[in-house]
Amino acid sequence: MFYIKNKKRSIQPIDSVMKKILLLTVNILLTIASNSFAQSTTKFTGTWEGKLDVGVELRIVFHIKENGKGGLVSSADSPDQSAYGLKCDTTTISGNTIRIEMKALGASYSGELMTDSTIDGLFTQRAETALNLKKVDKPTERKRPQTPHPPFPYKSEDIIYNNADKSLQYGATITIPEGTGPFPAAIMITGSGAQNRDEEIMGHRSFAVIADYLTRKGFIILRVDDRGMGKSTGKFSEATSKDFEDDVSNSVDYLLSRPEVDKTKLGLIGHSEGGMIAPMVATKRKDINFIVLLAGPGVKIIDLMGEQSAAILRSEKTDEEAITVYIPLYKEMITETIHAKDTTEALAAVKTTMNNWVNKTDKKLVAALGMDKAPQRDNMVNSLVRTVSSPWFKYFISFDPQPVLEKLECKVLALNGDKDIQVVSKQNLPAIEAALKKSKSPAYLVKEMPGLNHLFQTCIKCTVNEYGDLEETFSPAALQVMGDWLLKNAR
Repeated sequence: MFYIKNKKRSIQPIDSVMKKILLLTVNILLTIASNSFAQSTTKFTGTWEGKLDVGVELRIVFHIKENGKGGLVSSADSPDQSAYGLKCDTTTISGNTIRIEMKALGASYSGELMTDSTIDGLFTQRAETALNLKKVDKPTERKRPQTPHPPFPYKSEDIIYNNADKSLQYGATITIPEGTGPFPAAIMITGSGAQNRDEEIMGHRSFAVIADYLTRKGFIILRVDDRGMGKSTGKFSEATSKDFEDDVSNSVDYLLSRPEVDKTKLGLIGHSEGGMIAPMVATKRKDINFIVLLAGPGVKIIDLMGEQSAAILRSEKTDEEAITVYIPLYKEMITETIHAKDTTEALAAVKTTMNNWVNKTDKKLVAALGMDKAPQRDNMVNSLVRTVSSPWFKYFISFDPQPVLEKLECKVLALNGDKDIQVVSKQNLPAIEAALKKSKSPAYLVKEMPGLNHLFQTCIKCTVNEYGDLEETFSPAALQVMGDWLLKNAR
């Protein structure tokens, strides 16, 4: 996944939902240590739940208790990121106001007790985001009926393996059909942002769902924690897509060491950025028989993200003329940041570009984009430059998938939801098909899936913010198309 926008409609060029989610993972590792108060603390004790809107809604839960010394001790959960019992720093209260400090993260939460069961406040970390809390008996639970649970009619094994020089460790789960084998096998590749082996997003474990479905069809599936996540080592923040390509290649080597694997029928299944990495790996190795691209990019990433920005703005009913004048600005600011020698130079250039754009653009259009106030514009510029300046983003935004797709010599299935507003199918799929026509792929299918969003969920509003509200994790129709194609082309 490539990026999300903030609630004030100023677009932040973050690669995906996953990256913004990853940022929030860092922001909300909260702790509240004991603090002595002369005043009553009982009005703040209990379980408090709220939703942090960062393009998607993330549930935040505080468990606040008295420490027996006149103060409070608390923990925090972020259920949609499977983070529980997070330790906290400090909490102070003054009258009806509570303040939680997260010094190591440069973050804080301040709220006012409005009633016995509500606190209205702000979560601050570089920018302020509303976070209103409600006292609950227990946190709400989101239904995820597709999540597979044991016992399974196949073998499921949690494993650890290394790269050739032992400098990296990978944590993974391999699922193997019952029987003698050997079986065709595939490695799953996550989208943007540090993710676990299930590509877990807001409680949706899409890779676990896909692995369960395909293993029942007779395929070995390996799903792997990203470096720095789960049981995998390495520093995700210092890596680029090229490093992730190396990680996938190391996983291919591991699969080739397993006696259950049919070495002539080995493939890759990549979602979003994973659908960019899969062709990179396949063009470097001769042992990849097939790849599946789930909303993988087919056009230059900067063009894809420009269309993505426009689609997300449209999903929020933004004026079409405002979108038209914004997209060239967005691309120009990204380009300036990429080519600047450092962040200081980038900030100066982008601020100048932004100011010039505001001065020459119809004020109604500027307001429609939520950029009519200087603090909003400054926040957007700072966020853009900070994000685009990272090694990962510079590599990613400069990538053109067309030449890579044209070099493929394996079988290819490319799927894209027609309601995807992060990788827009009308722009993306024709580009993939055009590239594959020039390739040496012996068989390929490019298919648009009606009614599906970027996560391949059957959507209703079809906005990024809806991902967590939907019970469906992965469309059964998309599973069937993928399964049928693999049974025909990879067995």
